[in-house]
Amino acid sequence: MLNLVLFGPPGAGKGTQSQKLIEKYGLIHLSTGDLLRGEISQGTELGLEAKKLMDEGLLVPDAVVIGMISNKLDANKTAKGFIFDGFPRTVAQAEALDELLKSKQSAISGMIALQVNDTELEHRLLLRGKDSGRPDDANPEIIRKRVKEYNDKTAPVAGFYKDQHKFTSINGMGSIDEIFAAIDHVIASY
Repeated sequence: MLNLVLFGPPGAGKGTQSQKLIEKYGLIHLSTGDLLRGEISQGTELGLEAKKLMDEGLLVPDAVVIGMISNKLDANKTAKGFIFDGFPRTVAQAEALDELLKSKQSAISGMIALQVNDTELEHRLLLRGKDSGRPDDANPEIIRKRVKEYNDKTAPVAGFYKDQHKFTSINGMGSIDEIFAAIDHVIASY
């Protein structure tokens, strides 16, 4: 089973590259953002709590996210693998994900990190906000807070996967096809 953590700050291109990985490898895209937005659109208690936190640029509690991921894995037991997009965001989440996958006789194959500078991220997110209707992509102050939150809390997760020899960083500033070719090259080494 091919289980990838696609890593990078908001706006790095994880969703775009995930689609290409799904097409080529038949993986299931597991985006915690999509899972949370689904809860929000359904108006669940979890969704309302998540919306409040997301609108402030904050992270949703680990136990909630792990539970959603476990349910998604259980619902797709015959999958060729998963792309974890937007998770794990902390070392504690990475440890919890490793334990969850181990309990299901699986593991992370590797983490691929898309590197994009902060100026480009803000530009991409503001453009996306015009089309997506997502309030967290339309406000420069919230965007900067999300990127800072990523840099402060999420970037250390790379060290967790480096220690396991499962981390690869690639330039996320090229064309979509150039970035995908770099990702594909990394996957070929697994």
